[in-house]
Amino acid sequence: MTVLRSAVDTAAPEYLAAAEAMSTKLTEVEAEFAKAVAGGGPDKLARHRKRGKLTARERIELLVDEDSPFLELCALAGWGSEFHVGGSTVCGIGVVEGVECMIVAPDPTVRGGTSNPWTLRKTLRVNDIVRENRLPVISLVESGGADLPTQKEVFVPGGRMFRDLTRASAAGIPTIALVFGNSTAGGAYIPGMSDHVVMIKERSKVFLGGPPLVKMATGEESDDESLGGADMHARVSGLADYYAVDEQDAIRIGRAIVRRLNWRKQGPAPRAAVLEPLFDPEELLGIVPPDLKIPFDPREVIARIVDGSEFDEFKPLYGSSLVTGWAELHGYPVGILANARGVLFSEESQKATQFIQLANRSNTPLLFLHNTTGYMVGKEYEQKGIIKHGSMMINAVSNSTVPHISLLMGASYGAGHYGMCGRAYDPRFVFAWPSAKSAVMGGAQLAGVISIVGRAAAEARGQGFDEEADAGMRAMIEAQIEAESLAMFMSGRLYDDGVIDPRDTRTVLGMALSAVHTAPIEGAAGFGVFRM
Repeated sequence: MTVLRSAVDTAAPEYLAAAEAMSTKLTEVEAEFAKAVAGGGPDKLARHRKRGKLTARERIELLVDEDSPFLELCALAGWGSEFHVGGSTVCGIGVVEGVECMIVAPDPTVRGGTSNPWTLRKTLRVNDIVRENRLPVISLVESGGADLPTQKEVFVPGGRMFRDLTRASAAGIPTIALVFGNSTAGGAYIPGMSDHVVMIKERSKVFLGGPPLVKMATGEESDDESLGGADMHARVSGLADYYAVDEQDAIRIGRAIVRRLNWRKQGPAPRAAVLEPLFDPEELLGIVPPDLKIPFDPREVIARIVDGSEFDEFKPLYGSSLVTGWAELHGYPVGILANARGVLFSEESQKATQFIQLANRSNTPLLFLHNTTGYMVGKEYEQKGIIKHGSMMINAVSNSTVPHISLLMGASYGAGHYGMCGRAYDPRFVFAWPSAKSAVMGGAQLAGVISIVGRAAAEARGQGFDEEADAGMRAMIEAQIEAESLAMFMSGRLYDDGVIDPRDTRTVLGMALSAVHTAPIEGAAGFGVFRM
């Protein structure tokens, strides 16, 4: 392996300005994350505790192994919408009895844990991660089902949640439900379709229709316990497999279930001895300039996240605005594609295509580090074949079957976002730094294109062109695109799985790589037709 060197000067004004800008963005992200952690607010939280109940996050903390990390996913779901940030549920990967599991916990302090459109989108994203990576799933159930005022957006697509749960079971992926409170209407199907179900004495309530609905539908008078209490389901219906005396006991039983799964990861194990990077991850704060038009060397990032800062670069003298090479991260082999100067030319596209093929031949997962403005445009580049070469790269990304993980560090615009395996190309995980921006193109470019088209249309009609109105339009569009390309906006719409602190990058990527190795790692046998 070749050990990377670093040219970062942490005392340089440029570095200090970049670190300050990143810290400011991190503060903004943390403030929004705090809203998700706060749940429904102090009053709802106090009422929940008065009932003797743990919060969703406290339940997760007790469930996972002591001192093990929990990788929360899609924490900003719904940001910028009318709904509570976080999608009214806490989801993420945690280690339970040594087994990496997907944990899904509705937050009962937010509208009773009911599912709104963002809850649904978040849950479906989590189900994709479960299926692709073969992660056992543990549902910490306390939910009133669909948020009724938004049922028109939840009811029809919401059926996929239950379909996914049964398909996971059919694929041999264990599904476990720990029922902490109400699990009504559609929510009742979560325990109904799980492999293992734990209910809690005098707490769990599972029924398709509660007493008010039963009264309206049939005229029958009933109470919660006889209709759907834990005692009834444990003794009469048989829905409950285990009967817990309190929440802590339910969590203990849940851990015991996982311990008895005899679960084995199907991918290759990591190297036993792992070297830490030679350079301080704290320095990642100042790598990305505040102005994304200024390029930065992605090797400085790679040197601070891979084992021993060792990186064997592939074709270093060819297509130099894309860095490609081999490394290990937390003991797992990985191929890395990282944008160096933003623009992708024909050479970079061909280089990436070959590299992706090699990774599939050696069954090596791929990590894409984004900072791209897209593929190069212009007569010279069109004549040299940028369309067919860019298409080769996208073809390779589309048909590659080794796990892909994407990290948006800076810009991720246009078809470059696609070629670097953006969300539409189904990477196993997508994360973003607070500095990331993603859109069809930059705001100034998009506004300029619209302005040119408008000017040409006015000339074709023989009309005058209103320069003042055009300037106002351009300013408005630039501001709109700027707002819609920011990391929190994109994360709020679930176009990534989380905005992360750059200093946590090695840990987050290590957990993601470990998760993907729960499933087999198998490269593609073939690709689509490459235009040469």
